[in-house]
Amino acid sequence: QVQLVESGGGLVQAGGSLRLSCAASGNINLMGWFRQAPGKQRELVAARTSGGSTKYADSVKGRFTISRDNDKNTVFLQMNSLRPEDTAVYYCAADRLNAPYYSGGAKWDYWGQGTQVTVSS
Repeated sequence: QVQLVESGGGLVQAGGSLRLSCAASGNINLMGWFRQAPGKQRELVAARTSGGSTKYADSVKGRFTISRDNDKNTVFLQMNSLRPEDTAVYYCAADRLNAPYYSGGAKWDYWGQGTQVTVSS
């Protein structure tokens, strides 16, 4: 069983930056970040395959960057130009296969506990 440990959430003013980190305890092909705001469905923010392919939600393109250290099974989410609408609980997710990246499915194998990101106006 792979465990995901997240860090880096917090409170920031609009226009500021935060960096989230997520370390996996085992080898993983697909890693990414979802978020869920109060009263809204969980949505994919960014994903990165083991081969380096990336995808982003339209709302974060140009502001967020996902990167990965494959040797350490760690994924990062650099969030710049944060907006109040980015406020949510951010969840790290991982899958043994890259399949969800291509299918768009949200049922990934492993999930982190979530970290709160709050952007004040």
